[in-house]
Amino acid sequence: MNGPWLVADVGGTNARFALIEKPGGAPARVASLPTREHAGLADAAERYLAEHAPDVRPVAACLAVAGPVAQGRFRLTNADWPADTADRVRDRLGLAHLEILNDFEALALALPALGPDDAVRVGDAAPGGPGGALAVVGPGTGLGVAGLVPTPAGWLPLPGEGGQVDIPAGTEREVEVMRLLRAERGAATAEYLLSGDGLVRTHRLLSMIHGVPAVPCTAAEIAADRTDPVRAEALRMFCALLGSFAGNVALTMGARGGVYLGGGILPRIADILRDSDFRARFEDKPPVRDYLRSIPTSLIVHPCPALAGAAARLAQSPSALEAA
Repeated sequence: MNGPWLVADVGGTNARFALIEKPGGAPARVASLPTREHAGLADAAERYLAEHAPDVRPVAACLAVAGPVAQGRFRLTNADWPADTADRVRDRLGLAHLEILNDFEALALALPALGPDDAVRVGDAAPGGPGGALAVVGPGTGLGVAGLVPTPAGWLPLPGEGGQVDIPAGTEREVEVMRLLRAERGAATAEYLLSGDGLVRTHRLLSMIHGVPAVPCTAAEIAADRTDPVRAEALRMFCALLGSFAGNVALTMGARGGVYLGGGILPRIADILRDSDFRARFEDKPPVRDYLRSIPTSLIVHPCPALAGAAARLAQSPSALEAA
């Protein structure tokens, strides 16, 4: 290669970068930078290159961002970065080829290559049908959703803003939480509860319902505390609501090949997720229960799957291959 490829997975909290040294190669020199310490995507990329790869100059890049991407323009949803354009970032970094993807579009592109050690099954279901559509949902700083559809020309990713749909309540306690949430925020969208801030919000609203003080805490502190009853209830509700939401995604996308769970929160609570009502709520849609029972659900444990997905996108790009 004339130069390596640069790949990135940029969320509201962390901006992860890596180099791809050959088509099909694994991400190397992986590093994570705090998103909010930088003014924009080009600034974060320049800092990564200066600190972790000063000896190389990338010729092509695929940078995945947690927000909408359309017609060369992109915006990070859960950060204060201004809207930007791919052309400006490409020129700033001196690249011959640049693609900007939604982060869950990149994550979806990584799904077909996940090995047995990269994802663990959640619940019982037969393996997904060969060539079936796939879906991925992931609570982190926000709530990402994407699909992956097989076509004669290969896999086609379907990004979107599915985290902004209304969240499905399945119990009376969840209805109480939704009522308080609507009073506060004017809506009860999935991301308001199924995200890091959402877990904190659920804990606070449950504390109000129980009439106990809501001690300020982070999502990581809630995930780590298995003794406090309100925190434990918040975690159980989080997993149950995620199950209902993931079932809706499976139905909407026809994801017979499987639904994958990503994001930064779930690996920390894998034991709770496994023992929760997640899978029961995933299937609990009586008219199509048998349909959903046949769809496997898996938790992604690969350390940087979106970076691998961005590399896969470049490996399919004639322009990136030509630049290499």
